[in-house]
Amino acid sequence: MPKVGVIMGSSNDFTALENMIRLLHEFKIDVDVHVMSAHRTPARVQEYALSARTSGIEVIIAAAGKAAHLPGVIAAYTNLPVIGVPIKSSFMDGLDSLLSIVQMPNGIPVATVGVNGSENAAILAAQILSLRYDELVPMLRNYRAKMSKAVDQGEMTVQKEVELL
Repeated sequence: MPKVGVIMGSSNDFTALENMIRLLHEFKIDVDVHVMSAHRTPARVQEYALSARTSGIEVIIAAAGKAAHLPGVIAAYTNLPVIGVPIKSSFMDGLDSLLSIVQMPNGIPVATVGVNGSENAAILAAQILSLRYDELVPMLRNYRAKMSKAVDQGEMTVQKEVELL
């Protein structure tokens, strides 16, 4: 079974990650969730990143706000794919978090999604894992088909509203 590590810098970040975790479960991906801080619990972050592969984790999603060093610190300790999720904070609406995550030095990449873009992180993790787990391919196709259907339904609703004008 595919396994993703999900690390958040604060328990306050959970609400921004809840739908992502649900989506990973929908894709039948095992999720290992923890709260750790690059600044307040650096030894624990290091230990987690160094042992992730032997724990069966194949992709790590790390979410953090403000200085948002967590994804980069994790990436420094592992060669597993790391996906960073910048969390919207009260300061700069999450732009500070986005820049902290996306501006990694050469050699230590972190794939980065948009601010509070945790669902895209789940989809990206599933796409990465689908290279090894063929059963994810139809699940990803079905997910996109479901999104397309929702857009089509929205089109029909708008057209009906326009006719009433």
